[in-house]
Amino acid sequence: MNRTTALQEQLARRILILDGAMGTMIQQYRLGEADFRGQRFADWPSDLQGNNDLLVLTQPDVVRAIHTAYLEAGADLIETNTFNANRISQADYGTEALAYEMNVAAARLAVEARDEMERRDPSRPRFVAGALGPTNRTASISPDVNDAGARNVTFDELADAYAEAARGLVDGGADLLLIETIFDTLNAKAAIFGITGYLEQAGIDRPLMISGTIVDASGRNLSGQTAEAIYTSLRHARPLIFGLNCSLGAEAFRDNLYAIAQVADTYTHIYPNAGLPNEFGEYDDTPEYMAGVLRDYAAHGLLNVVGGCCGTTPAHIRAFAEALRDLPPRAIPDVPPYPRFSGLEPLVITPQTNFVNVGERTNVTGSRRFAKLILAGDYAAALDVARQQVENGAQMIDINMDEGMLDAEAAMPRFLNLIAGEPDIARVPVVLDSSKWSVIEAGLKCVQGRSVVNSISLKEGEAEFLRQARLARRYGAAVIVMAFDENGQAETVEQRVAIAHRVYRLLTEQVGFAPQEIIFDPNIFAVGTGIEEHNAYALAYFEAARRIKAELPGVLISGGLSNVSFAFRGNDPVREAMHAAFLYHGIRAGMDMGIVNAGQLAIYEELDKELLERVEDVLLNRRPDATERLVSFADTVKGEAKEKHEDLAWRALPVNERLSHALVKGINAYIEQDVEEARQLAARPLHVIEGPLMDGMNIVGDLFGAGKMFLPQVVKSARVMKQAVAYLVPYIEAEKAQSGDRGPAGRILMATVKGDVHDIGKNIVGVVLGCNNYEVIDLGVMTPAHKILETARREKVDIIGLSGLITPSLEEMRHVAREMEREGFDIPLLIGGATTSKVHTAVKIDPEYQRGPVIHVVDASRAVGVAAQLLNREQRDAFAADVRGEYAALRASREGRAGQKRLATLAEARANRLAIDWSAYTPPAPNRPGVTAFDVELDALCDTIDWTPFFTVWELHGKFPAILDDPVVGEAARHLYADARRMLAQIIDERLLRARAVVGLFPAVADGDDILVYAADGAGGQASGGAGETGHRPLTTDHSPLATIHCLRQQMERPPGRPNLSLADYVAPAASGLTDTVGFFAVTAGLGLEEIVRGYEAAHDDYDAILAKALADRLAESLAEYTHRCVRRELWGYAPDEALDNDALIAEQYRGIRPAPGYPSCPDHTEKGELFRVLGATEAAGIHLTESYAMLPAASVSGYYFAHPQAAYFGLGRIGRDQVEDYAARKGMSVELVERWLASNLGY
Repeated sequence: MNRTTALQEQLARRILILDGAMGTMIQQYRLGEADFRGQRFADWPSDLQGNNDLLVLTQPDVVRAIHTAYLEAGADLIETNTFNANRISQADYGTEALAYEMNVAAARLAVEARDEMERRDPSRPRFVAGALGPTNRTASISPDVNDAGARNVTFDELADAYAEAARGLVDGGADLLLIETIFDTLNAKAAIFGITGYLEQAGIDRPLMISGTIVDASGRNLSGQTAEAIYTSLRHARPLIFGLNCSLGAEAFRDNLYAIAQVADTYTHIYPNAGLPNEFGEYDDTPEYMAGVLRDYAAHGLLNVVGGCCGTTPAHIRAFAEALRDLPPRAIPDVPPYPRFSGLEPLVITPQTNFVNVGERTNVTGSRRFAKLILAGDYAAALDVARQQVENGAQMIDINMDEGMLDAEAAMPRFLNLIAGEPDIARVPVVLDSSKWSVIEAGLKCVQGRSVVNSISLKEGEAEFLRQARLARRYGAAVIVMAFDENGQAETVEQRVAIAHRVYRLLTEQVGFAPQEIIFDPNIFAVGTGIEEHNAYALAYFEAARRIKAELPGVLISGGLSNVSFAFRGNDPVREAMHAAFLYHGIRAGMDMGIVNAGQLAIYEELDKELLERVEDVLLNRRPDATERLVSFADTVKGEAKEKHEDLAWRALPVNERLSHALVKGINAYIEQDVEEARQLAARPLHVIEGPLMDGMNIVGDLFGAGKMFLPQVVKSARVMKQAVAYLVPYIEAEKAQSGDRGPAGRILMATVKGDVHDIGKNIVGVVLGCNNYEVIDLGVMTPAHKILETARREKVDIIGLSGLITPSLEEMRHVAREMEREGFDIPLLIGGATTSKVHTAVKIDPEYQRGPVIHVVDASRAVGVAAQLLNREQRDAFAADVRGEYAALRASREGRAGQKRLATLAEARANRLAIDWSAYTPPAPNRPGVTAFDVELDALCDTIDWTPFFTVWELHGKFPAILDDPVVGEAARHLYADARRMLAQIIDERLLRARAVVGLFPAVADGDDILVYAADGAGGQASGGAGETGHRPLTTDHSPLATIHCLRQQMERPPGRPNLSLADYVAPAASGLTDTVGFFAVTAGLGLEEIVRGYEAAHDDYDAILAKALADRLAESLAEYTHRCVRRELWGYAPDEALDNDALIAEQYRGIRPAPGYPSCPDHTEKGELFRVLGATEAAGIHLTESYAMLPAASVSGYYFAHPQAAYFGLGRIGRDQVEDYAARKGMSVELVERWLASNLGY
């Protein structure tokens, strides 16, 4: 049995369990830049942290462990770690060439985990789903709010990227392909096109699983489609499984899941987030809560596959599996085979539909007005034509650009892209009309809905017909087939029916079309022409329609209605009567749809009786003189068509309300008129912006937040806003000229923070601000803090705005705020983005930046008002004070309620300690036990200086020595380096600083989370690498410990295979019978620094004073490195042959670690007291501890040495009250005092 058959059997038998979030689990590993790079990418020219897909190459064990954890939790399907492993997304990291390799490696890792689980538990098969995320580009939404027709990615680029990724997944062994998190359905259509093309070409069959994502309360994806419309647009892929995932919590999916379950003739799934991110960027929905909701869905017969997305863990998957174990899977419903089409909304043609109006006026060959507008490039007015068709009842719109003076292949995509930004038009499906297949194909690459091709035929032979038909089906379109063959157009009923039968067989048997996807146009020809052969054309159409519908059940009948009245051009009353009568008889004969002027359809029953009689005489060929009689009567009714009136009741509202209405509806026809009226009433033109226009934009923001508007409408509102502001600009400039102020309203720097590539919202904010006369400096995406601050200082900006969409961006924003405080900024900081919130800003970011205002901005419509108040001298202080007070109140209300990650109990954490096989380990005994103190000549430290942090102190960011050649800061870096080298030479030559070290190596054993340190038997002595005084303090060995190192243990829930670490894990436990060793050290290179600095400051030489401090810090770190190497090679001697260069030392490629009290793995600074006591550090090295356990001189380092090969640095993270109480008891301190020293680590 192949795996596809096995999967189908399992789906029919039970509800299958999909895994949970990969990204959430990866975050638990707290991987740094070096982890993401690994050895292979150590020298990669750009940052790689955050590129989770790359971990399949650099950290495969992590990815494999996550797969295994989900399988152990009960997952039947696991997703590959390839959400962004496509060349479009990877281009942000410069790793696009690795896309195929990533997908192969990711699939192989998942297959290995699958196979191992099946070996361990062969009771049921498991499956690997090759994950294909949406990319970071959108094919249906413009990145430029000034140009709704612009796109930053093409359909072909997307299709090629998806095909390449799919090829890698298949080559790696994936059992099915999962196109997921579809925020733009056109992206997914490109994915299907590329993937199916690859599979067909390769002769490979893999089932597809397709998953849309609903982004707001309106039940639509980002590009505006409803859940049912998404399914309708993608059902041509014939997915094995279809459903929804991601952005909303389980309960919020109810209506959308129900909608899909009713219409999907395939298996359905849901894998929701664990709720929406809270104000801390965390997910609150517990496994138990989500399992209850999902069980309810399953009990109502809605589900076949269940899993988790963002924020879900193996605990969630285990709960889902248990909750659904006894429930049957959803039975695939017997869905009626109705024709289904879609724009932003679905269009289902049922027996009750009667007739579908296809608007004809967006056709350059049939509408002179539309052709004139398109040829003139007036697309905005052309859109009004389309809008009017929809408002007048068109359920589809036919678009044709076939005009000799027009580049149809360019005009068709342009107009379709513009329509995509007009939700009141885009809600209906489109009919792509052209006599050139290349034009139709260009259009198919621009529509996210299920469209109709108008048309294909057999006139160029079967081969070309089949080629076009197959492509149409791959693009997801239905087809209109004209009654043409190689011999020309069919005129008789028999000819029309014969062609229909031939086409039907070709399309259903060779291409794979369902009958309801085939629309026949049996040719509507002009009647009343005076040519006898034409008299029976309408009757022939009616009869052919009857027979085709009877003989080929399920197909549709259509036609271009205006053709029938072509002989009466210019006489709208007659043409309207002919159309109404033709439809009356055509619908009764089986006509399902027709291309009509939706605003010009007369009502059959209301037609003038004499006119109707004469029209029907012509249509039904009831008398020989029918044409002559109609022509003669036509002159009596010739006149202008009825005028069309839009609802202008809102024009009677007060001007402020009219402006709000125009902004909300996106109507720009009267905007200048209304803005001028508002200007006349305002004291200043700026007041129109700050008043009624911003009031309108605030309404837009509120509606968007409430799910009553969606993104294309918001973009449309922004365009109206820009037009309004553009009208006011000359008046504002004139006012500035009179006052002498000609500058912009302010200069605002905007950036998406490091690790985040989402920028649509930021771009909208930028455009809206630009519309309001602000100069915007946009640094783009993935912007590190140092670049933001460097640019802000260089450009002298007035405001910094940070944006981010993904949860890790919250911490990066906090980091930027912290850096702004550290570097002395005092300008306002704006925070925005989907995962941000006012509460998070108040609790986490505002406290980090006290020098300037921190303001959370909900959306683009609020940004201008906030910026205006912050840059208004009269309003800024009061506004900032109000916000700061509000934030302080929020923090107070959150006291004790701050969301924390779930912690293991101390007992659970200790049970998950690092497992070391001590029976296979012999601790190395030190060559020189006890305490050794020595001086070091400064010139011995020059080769081990890590210069990169030195430049960071001076706000010159880059890795040494490459920074010296940096095109931006290289010159400054070279000058600074020369000055540093000059001063360093002076310090060494004149012995202005002295370096001193003291080291102690002692017997030790672990006792739980404590390390018991005993006096050494041997004596200390001079280190051979030293050049100064030798000192030694003999220590007496007895049965009581000389000192105890009190260690703390990680309590965060750890991912599979990762222990809860404590430094005590690296020392042999007493029960092992082994005697291990630990080391203490304290070093300083700051002896004499105070005198140097005092001299420079007395001479008012701040530059050299700072330079001296920075050099002393670097020398102290170099001394710590030098001393550790001396310990490894000589004093302890467990690595006597070590020969690492400075780069390797900086990269910590040696055995052992030297953690320091006060730092991540041992954050309690009070532990320095015992360390200094045992070493006698003050006497031996001249280093003092303050009452706060800070070291003087400041250029000093102290810590411990651990030698076990598995010893590694780690961060403690949050700890629980149970460990704090235990730790306080072990140290003999009060709980309150421990809490003060460990405040930043408290998880309660």
